[in-house]
Amino acid sequence: MRLYTNFEDRPHRERDFARHVFLDAVASTLYRDWDEVAETCVARLRLYAGRHPDDPQLTELIGELSLHSETFRRLWADHNVTAHTAGTKPLHHPLVGDLTLEFAVLAVEGDPEQSLVIHTPEPASPSAEALDILASWTTTSTTGRHTVEQTHNPAG
Repeated sequence: MRLYTNFEDRPHRERDFARHVFLDAVASTLYRDWDEVAETCVARLRLYAGRHPDDPQLTELIGELSLHSETFRRLWADHNVTAHTAGTKPLHHPLVGDLTLEFAVLAVEGDPEQSLVIHTPEPASPSAEALDILASWTTTSTTGRHTVEQTHNPAG
């Protein structure tokens, strides 16, 4: 399903949530609460950086984002840290309009650097209907009621 409309079309190195948030113009229109998404993204990177201070990929990512995003530089300087494990994600999809999805971040047993993020709409809601429409446009089998995103460490 194409909830995140252009993520799969990117080179593997660029399939990074932080790059998406700060360097992709689509993100500022996809997330209705982009400012909060950006703040949370940086705070999660700070959490990861505290656990892995010598990670060269993280150092490269922080450098790239710092060079290309004034907002990232400002938020990084705030030194906020968080583990965001559940909440509501208000989106604006270019094809189906506004969606409101609940999300939960689940740890992957045996690999603390991976997580599984599950997005779920309220049953029988406009968001559920919009996901059904998106699902009907894909070639893979899906119910449209849940979307799953697997992530590795925030550094990519």
